[in-house]
Amino acid sequence: MRYPMAESSAIPSKASDEMLLVAPFVQQLVRQLRAQDTHGVWDGKTDLQLLKPYIHTPEERRAIPIIGDPDPETLWRLELFYSAIAVAIERETGQMVSPMMKMSHEGFGRMVLLAGRLVVVNKQLRDVHRFGFASLEKLAEAGAKLLDEAVEVIRTYPAVAQYGA
Repeated sequence: MRYPMAESSAIPSKASDEMLLVAPFVQQLVRQLRAQDTHGVWDGKTDLQLLKPYIHTPEERRAIPIIGDPDPETLWRLELFYSAIAVAIERETGQMVSPMMKMSHEGFGRMVLLAGRLVVVNKQLRDVHRFGFASLEKLAEAGAKLLDEAVEVIRTYPAVAQYGA
């Protein structure tokens, strides 16, 4: 089975925040975040305000200690980031994608996204205490890159990506 070719999710250089907010991965991450707000507390927040915890200046990153267990909120954001990639892959390919994360208490681990029997994303995680990106553009680029690579893998090996195959 061949999948229709879609536009690349690549982010144009020097993209404005408005352009970045309509990128497929960024839209999906915002949807994932809003879905977590079961009581409507974040209804008044803009998309940029919701994404702010993913953005860390170099000074903010250095200020985050890497000793001790990773903050549960950071782990939650990490899981949402990869869940958004998984759903974006599903929308692009029609294949169900499941995230699996194994994390040590020291902030090291691995995240894999599986489509059927196919590993479409395999990411070593280090220093998750400091998980985040230097800018919205870097966040969008990272998500788009993982999305594009995963879609290409599924298109290359569609029989392996099929469930029940």
